[in-house]
Amino acid sequence: MAPSHLSVREMREDEKPLVLEMLKAAVKDTENRVALHALTRPPALLLLAAASSGLRFVLASFALALFLPVFLAVVAMKLGLRARWGSLPPPGGLGGPWVAVRGSGDVCGVLALAPGSNSGARVTRLSVARWHRRRGVGRRLLAFAESRARTWAGSMGEPRARLVVPVAVAAWGVAGILEGCGYQAEGSWGCMGYTLVREFSKNL
Repeated sequence: MAPSHLSVREMREDEKPLVLEMLKAAVKDTENRVALHALTRPPALLLLAAASSGLRFVLASFALALFLPVFLAVVAMKLGLRARWGSLPPPGGLGGPWVAVRGSGDVCGVLALAPGSNSGARVTRLSVARWHRRRGVGRRLLAFAESRARTWAGSMGEPRARLVVPVAVAAWGVAGILEGCGYQAEGSWGCMGYTLVREFSKNL
């Protein structure tokens, strides 16, 4: 499917359940990799070992004392990721959310934006349905986001626009696409000094 066969428009209310399922599926695709990355960092391993040692004094089972802290940490991380990225944000000053639609009417991607710093814009959701990946949908949504960011900056009287896209550390393919489109890694956030999400930006 060529990108020219795609259109981007605002999401209709009757499409909301489908879009939410798409977002939840995208989170499931990355949450295990993010959890593995986070929980295998030395500080996390040290905390898990300390928690297991403490539980050995109150639990009769050594295996349970070893397993329980890991299980609770994974569950907490997954719930946090689903709460952050598995839902739709309220409409902001840039409008949306928007959906990418094929000529047949199939919704194959979703995009949400929010105002950023210095009259720029920030991608808060960008997801492509599993069966439509590697077909130009993500790039089409990204191009649309850049266009909206330029419009937003112009309305604020700014001569140039800037778009920021956060990417989970495990999503190396997305990072490669952004770099190929001229984005540069500019910052990150995480836990205990280890990166979980990198931020890519581009001056438009």
